[in-house]
Amino acid sequence: MLAVTILGNNSAIPAHGRHPTSQVITTSDDLLLFDCGEGTQIQILNMKIRRNRINHIFISHLHGDHYFGLIGLINSFALLSRIQPLHVYGPAALEEILQLQLRLADTRLPFPFTYHPITADGVVLETNHYTVECFSTKHRIECRGFLVREKKHTRKINIEKAREHNIPVTVFNQLQRGEDYVLEDGSVIKNEEVTFENAKPRSYAFSADTIYDEELIPVVKDVHLLYHEATYPHALEEKAKERFHSTSKQAATIASKAGVKKLLIGHFSAKFEDLSDFATEAKEVFSPAELAQEGVTYLI
Repeated sequence: MLAVTILGNNSAIPAHGRHPTSQVITTSDDLLLFDCGEGTQIQILNMKIRRNRINHIFISHLHGDHYFGLIGLINSFALLSRIQPLHVYGPAALEEILQLQLRLADTRLPFPFTYHPITADGVVLETNHYTVECFSTKHRIECRGFLVREKKHTRKINIEKAREHNIPVTVFNQLQRGEDYVLEDGSVIKNEEVTFENAKPRSYAFSADTIYDEELIPVVKDVHLLYHEATYPHALEEKAKERFHSTSKQAATIASKAGVKKLLIGHFSAKFEDLSDFATEAKEVFSPAELAQEGVTYLI
């Protein structure tokens, strides 16, 4: 299971009913929160997301529209008597900010809280079913995106064929790992005769804030779903460059060159209420492109 729910798709200022950046990634294990802009808690409530399943929070960088909702969410977890551990991953300086806020408010967390400072690109979380990697983007300050990859699925047992060959249940785990079955007389039953190939592992890349940067192409190559910021329409390309952001056309160009399966664009400037031009421009370059719409869950 891998899905992305958009909580906030706007840039620095809440506007037009849109909220700053935040999204929930649903995995087979738990929920991940990518960025936590102002209003994230309200969006979690509005969308009836099970907040107690959010065990890992990832913050891309220290511009307020990406983390100003974090201390409020942590405080709410405390008030609701959360007991399960919470892990937060982000820039090293954010740990100091959070500890200062908690200390000055004399907030005592009833759950284990671990901050994981991100100081280099690479894998920051690994479970039995997926990994989360971080990668640098080119923004005005230190900034990183995140890439979720499912681990390779085991093969499915063809029960009918397994019974035909009198294969005992005790070796099903070996078959699921792709091993052949060797009979007592030395003959071999090939794995593909008694198993089915499972679904291919899925992947999701959250590129965070960035100027147009073709160094992202090999990083997000072939992912199933890419979220790329598109703060401005392409007519404001120079403004985007000055502010270390991207346009909708540039986001689509990265997606096309990386061969991704689908593109979501977001982080829209509060200057624009109507976002139809963003979608039109992106689709002219890369047709499987959509606006990242708040309240919508995108299955991967």
